[in-house]
Amino acid sequence: MKAVVYSKYGSPEVLELKELEKPIPRSNEILVKVHATSVTAGDVKLRASDFPAMVWLPARLIFGLFRPRKRILGHEWSGVIEQVGSKVLKFKVGDEVFGTTSMLKTGAYAEYMCIPERWNHGVVAKKPRNLSHKEAAVLPIGSMTALYLLEKANIKRNQKVLIYGASGSVGSYAVQIAIHFGAQVTGVCSTQNVEMVEQLGAEAVIDYKKQDYVNLSECFDIVFDTVGKTSKSDAKRVLNNGGKFVSTKMLTKESPELLLKIRQLGETGQLKPYIEKEYRLETLHEAHQYVDSGRKRGNVSVIIQD
Repeated sequence: MKAVVYSKYGSPEVLELKELEKPIPRSNEILVKVHATSVTAGDVKLRASDFPAMVWLPARLIFGLFRPRKRILGHEWSGVIEQVGSKVLKFKVGDEVFGTTSMLKTGAYAEYMCIPERWNHGVVAKKPRNLSHKEAAVLPIGSMTALYLLEKANIKRNQKVLIYGASGSVGSYAVQIAIHFGAQVTGVCSTQNVEMVEQLGAEAVIDYKKQDYVNLSECFDIVFDTVGKTSKSDAKRVLNNGGKFVSTKMLTKESPELLLKIRQLGETGQLKPYIEKEYRLETLHEAHQYVDSGRKRGNVSVIIQD
């Protein structure tokens, strides 16, 4: 099978397309023919070993001190089950599934991969029926992060929610999920992304190049920093008494319950992935170069099977 691997940390050029043996599932695993994956912020950080100074050493001890332990990246994916292990109960051959590869020894930058039916750190579920594989593949990480943090903020109907970084992956999902909860959404983004955020459904959009949100006269019940570029002290200037600040810098988690909620939102049309660019497995390094540029809007999809 074809797979993109890396054996050292560095720029996108460390990613190499190679021929590897097709994996064989263990008794508790499913063999997935991967149709699509994505390039997330986590993928580029792991590739470059780009971690904050405070956590650099612990991160390298987890992911590989001198070279990466996980040679195949790709944190989220969608595909079709080709084989199931003898102890697998929830899935069968032919099921269309999507999920993550969090803390597994391999990732989704490959034509095939083996995934446990259940494990402590990641998730897998049947794919939303009305979404294509390329759409389903970019859902899990960003949408579960957005849902987890909005629920942590105890979001309620008719609340006013400000989403900082509304045009990114997490931000684009946060806008839609907050609307699903019945909130009034204000998005913050750059000039070129204002129209995109309006199309996602935000009632108001602040262009941060023209106006600093902290100077708004309006106050909010939740300020959600989806890009880790604002602070709680700044957010307090526009938060109501008892208002909540949440950020992607906070610890989040994946769970089957979150992924099932995301699947339902996708199937009912309340959550639609925004895909800005598509790449092939053969041009994956170009996708990483683009995400490294910091200009990404929404999600970047990688097509593996037509």
